[in-house]
Amino acid sequence: MRPRLVPELNVGDLERSLDFYCGLIGFRVLYDRPEERFSFLGLDGAELMLGEVEQPYPAYATGLEPPEYCRVMNLQIQVPDIDAVHARVVGAGLPLLVPMNIRHYKTHVGPITLRLFVVADPDGFVVRLQQEVARS
Repeated sequence: MRPRLVPELNVGDLERSLDFYCGLIGFRVLYDRPEERFSFLGLDGAELMLGEVEQPYPAYATGLEPPEYCRVMNLQIQVPDIDAVHARVVGAGLPLLVPMNIRHYKTHVGPITLRLFVVADPDGFVVRLQQEVARS
C-alpha cells in the first residue's frame, strides 16, 4: 500500500537537496521531471517529493503570516541503518541539532525504543532520522 501522506518540500536547489536526501540519507529517485525541477524519492517505504522553486510560497497567498511554530516542519524518517546514515551526515560536516541518542516512547501498539538523531537539510527543514531497536 502506498503512503497516504507524502510531503512535498519546496527547495532552493534541487541538486543540493538530492545530494542530501539521496547521497547522505539513502533515498533513491523513484521518478523525476527534470523540466519541472521535480523528483519523487523513496526509502524503505518512506516517500518524499522535492520541487525546486525560486522563492517559497508566501503562506499560500492567504495574506496571513503563519505563527512561528508553523514555520518548522519536523520530518521523521525511519532508516534501515542509523549508524551508516549518521556516519555519512557527520562525515559531511553537517551540525547535528540533536546528537545520536536512545529514546523510549509509548505508542498505540505498546512501548518502542528508538535510536535517533536530528539534522537540518540544506533548506532548513528539520529531519529526525531514526531506527527502531526494540518493541515491547
